[in-house]
Parts: sequence; structure tokens; C-alpha cells
Amino acid sequence: MLSAKGEDFRAFWTERHLCTLTTLRADGTPHVVPVGVTLDVESATARVIASRGSHKVRQVLAAGPDGARVAVCQVDGARWSTLEGRAVIRQEVDEVADAERRYARRYRQPRPNPERVVIEIAVTRVLGTV
Repeated sequence: MLSAKGEDFRAFWTERHLCTLTTLRADGTPHVVPVGVTLDVESATARVIASRGSHKVRQVLAAGPDGARVAVCQVDGARWSTLEGRAVIRQEVDEVADAERRYARRYRQPRPNPERVVIEIAVTRVLGTV
């Protein structure tokens, strides 16, 4: 699905841009926070590294085993892209290490954090100008 978006799309999601993650609170209102996002185009999987106790992680966990509906977005002038999908939390050591490597390639080496988990998003919809 995402590979059909082309090289401009792929490049945009590898350039260094801060993103936002939108989750929903229990009352249905949006919670939007700045994050770093990595995207695996081939598997249509976006990843956000986060601390286990963060509000965004707690909201995804509260959604249950089917995951939470979320969106990640990045903007660069007139270019923008939003990825929507279902998020789950991955806590396995190998999953966290893989997400940290991906983050380091796009942004910088993340600081050590023994409480780190991964918000893994199965992308189901793409909006944007790229």
C-alpha cells in the first residue's frame, strides 16, 4: 500500500522532521504531542519510541488488545503527510532495540532509557501532499 506512494513519499518520511502523535483521551478529546516517527514503507508500520509511563503509552494500553486509533503527522512548508492506523505497545527487548536503531538513523541516537517501549502503528490510511 505505502510503496505505491512513490519515492517522494518515502524520502519525506526519512528526512529529519519532528512529527505529532494524536491519541484519544477517555472522554474522546485529542491528545497531541511532538514525537519522532520512523516509517517502514514495506510493512506499513510506523514506530514511536516512548517511556512506559507516558500519557500517550497509557492511552494506547487503555484501548485494549485491538489497539488504539492514532494518527502521526509531519509538515514541511506545503508538504505534509498524516498516517492513520491502530497502535499497540511493544515491550520486547528486540522490538525496542530495532525501534531505537531506526530512530537513530532518522534523528539521533536516543538516550538510554530502561523504561522505553515502542508505540507500533499499523498504518491503514495516508493523507497529504506527498
